[in-house]
Amino acid sequence: MDKAALRKQLRQKRRDHVAALPDAMRALVFHRPPATLLELVPEGATIGLYRAGPTEAPAAAYAKFFREHGYVLALPRFASRNAAMEFAAFADPFDETDLEIGPFGILQPQGEADALMPDVLFVPLLGFTENGHRLGQGGGHYDRWFASNPEARAIGLGWDCQLVDNLPIKAHDHPMDAIVTPTRIYGPFE
Repeated sequence: MDKAALRKQLRQKRRDHVAALPDAMRALVFHRPPATLLELVPEGATIGLYRAGPTEAPAAAYAKFFREHGYVLALPRFASRNAAMEFAAFADPFDETDLEIGPFGILQPQGEADALMPDVLFVPLLGFTENGHRLGQGGGHYDRWFASNPEARAIGLGWDCQLVDNLPIKAHDHPMDAIVTPTRIYGPFE
């Protein structure tokens, strides 16, 4: 199956999964990073996260957790739809007063926020394999960012239903160092 067809199938699977989750369950998942995941996060690291869409694995509680524990946070920011993805300071994960709508219609750090380089980057995904391969939305933003910043640790966040046996991987597809679901941590991978 090609990537476009697989993305369509996985988006529907993810929508169905999230729609079936009771509200009480949604409030509990991804609430706090598991202890074994925290072992992958160096003290003092700059943490890159993302603003989750309605069916993506939520990252907001992780942002609050890391902020409460003294970490510097960053979110993706785009100067325009054609610009490379960069990361900028995200100081207010509780009220999000330091965000504005970006060119893709997603909240992002304001233009005057300092550009930052995450040491650990939590990444959204559409699909993943047990050995750390990830299928994203198809824009290539994260793969290009990791190509320029290979030293950053990549941790995917996803739902258990997004696990697939294999993915059509290309040389530019950046593997994850670990993947976290509500029930399991895959990795860390070599």
